[in-house]
Amino acid sequence: MIHLYSYLIVGAILLAIGLYGVMARRNILSILISIEFIFNAANINFVAFNRFLYPDQVWGQGFALFVMAIAAAEAVVGLALVSVIYRNFKSVLAENLNILKG
Repeated sequence: MIHLYSYLIVGAILLAIGLYGVMARRNILSILISIEFIFNAANINFVAFNRFLYPDQVWGQGFALFVMAIAAAEAVVGLALVSVIYRNFKSVLAENLNILKG
């Protein structure tokens, strides 16, 4: 039988990979993928806590579906922004973007 700690360890590993990707990557697409890793770590924690604490309720799965919907919307908006940024600046590196500088 798999215990709660196993799921939490997998979630923590995904969170660490996502945080490393957000901090270390320069490409905007890689940063968006890393944010998806962070969302998936949260989903694993929601479902695992729901399974082990309240096995007869489905609140964890509901929250996970909500996070998946938010992640899909974030991916659509993020990819649209990346395509516009690439069209205007011919680069998708985060360090080359100085749009907000006055």
